[in-house]
Amino acid sequence: MTSERDLALLPRWRGQRGRLEVHYLTATDAATGTGLWLHHEVVAPTTGEPYGHGWIATFPPRAEPICERFGPAPVKPLDDGTIFRTSDAVMSSTTARGRAGAVEWDLRWDGMSPPLWTFPRWVWQRKVLPAAQVVPFPAARLTGTVGNAMYDAAVGVAHIDGHGNAQRWIWLHAPLGGDDVLEIVAATARRPGLRTLPPLALVQLRVARSDWPPDSLAAAPLFRTRIDDHSFRVRGIVGRRRLTVDVALPEQRCVRLGYTDPDGATATCTNTERADARIAVDRFSSSGWRQERWWSLDATAHAEIGTRP
Repeated sequence: MTSERDLALLPRWRGQRGRLEVHYLTATDAATGTGLWLHHEVVAPTTGEPYGHGWIATFPPRAEPICERFGPAPVKPLDDGTIFRTSDAVMSSTTARGRAGAVEWDLRWDGMSPPLWTFPRWVWQRKVLPAAQVVPFPAARLTGTVGNAMYDAAVGVAHIDGHGNAQRWIWLHAPLGGDDVLEIVAATARRPGLRTLPPLALVQLRVARSDWPPDSLAAAPLFRTRIDDHSFRVRGIVGRRRLTVDVALPEQRCVRLGYTDPDGATATCTNTERADARIAVDRFSSSGWRQERWWSLDATAHAEIGTRP
């Protein structure tokens, strides 16, 4: 019987063309404040042979980010419990090892909190959208090494499956302490006729083991997303709660990387694992709106803005 974790984590590509699958992890070292982004990607082009590639990026507090790529290398569907495998990098459900350029890594993680379904579980399971994302490990503990640096950090391990990247998108992973976390994916679809629509935000806030809103897809039209070059805001009211999220990606803390979709279209992402985030949750009562919770993350949020080309 497939567990919730396996459903969220195990690879779904079975050799079909026109697919894109990503497993990535993001973390901030507790001692040094250095951010980490490890990205594994399988691309099955509409024409041509499938390949795996990726990168590892570190974000030191007092230096420019460093990014090294690995691949591309031939790949085949996996059925041995491995999540990703090329000649340069291997990822399992709780480990990642590899080499990119002069950088080697050896990482492991563990965590008991259940997967965070940024997109509803049924959307993920039935593949009803062009792409979807889930966080199998939303608040695990990461240990290990990247180069000569030791890591001991809260980590989010996420999984994307679909046909390619959106026309425009934003992403936020905000560790809020303990098992509490906020995950946001907002995107505009590439399909003609949909590209001019505002981004649709999928939001999941986990606090004290409770996930809100109950159905992220049904709640998506209730949120509004504003995207600038190095910042974004997501705000909405669901039921008696109002969420306001302001995120800044300072340019000097960012890396810019290119993506290639299975159909050959390209996109560019601006990413930092040292973003700033201000998160407020208000509740409406007989006396009006009152602040229920508030978080301020200084260089410990993980965020991305994606654009075309």
